[in-house]
Amino acid sequence: MTPALLGKKVGMTRIYDPKGRIVPVTVVEAKPNVITQVKTADGKDGYHAVQLGFEECKPRASTFPMIAHAAKAGHAPLRHYAEIRLKDATDKKLGDSVGVSIFDGVKYVDVIGTSKGKGFAGVMKRHHFGGQPASHGTERKHRSPGSIASRATWRGQCGKPKKGVRMAGHMGMDQVTTRNHPLVGVDAVKNLLLIKGALPGPNGSLLFVRKSITAKVRAEE
Repeated sequence: MTPALLGKKVGMTRIYDPKGRIVPVTVVEAKPNVITQVKTADGKDGYHAVQLGFEECKPRASTFPMIAHAAKAGHAPLRHYAEIRLKDATDKKLGDSVGVSIFDGVKYVDVIGTSKGKGFAGVMKRHHFGGQPASHGTERKHRSPGSIASRATWRGQCGKPKKGVRMAGHMGMDQVTTRNHPLVGVDAVKNLLLIKGALPGPNGSLLFVRKSITAKVRAEE
């Protein structure tokens, strides 16, 4: 099975490597995930996959279909689910638990999360525009995007802007994938993953951590 887990972002700290250098790491608490479904290419699904369930919740916070779905794995209702597609059939069974020890020997991971919401943002914050001149002649328009008429769908005849024009609007709360983070440490006792660098989302948010797909393992220094 591909090393992958659902977990929660705890926060950032720093540790020291064997050479005494400071390494900034994000702590992810990944309590054992439950395998709530196993899919096979021979079955009705037509492909190999496993579904992970994470974080128990009260029945009133779930639905009858999801309560029954978790009960098939012999488990209480779960709050979060994620599916991992596999090339080959897995040896894991319905109801098995998967802990952080699955990442033993993994050097790099990809992390998927939801970025922090920023609300309604202007073009300078959202798209890094330079704004209008700050000298004489500009009055109450310093952070304005300027004219958008030249970006119309039919220039000269229509004022409707083209799709994708960079303007002010909702910022954040998007699914973000950050790749090739060095996995610094695995604490199987406390169910913690120490991942170098900043990860998407606020503290306490849900993260999906998997073995990196594109990382090239460099020789040890």
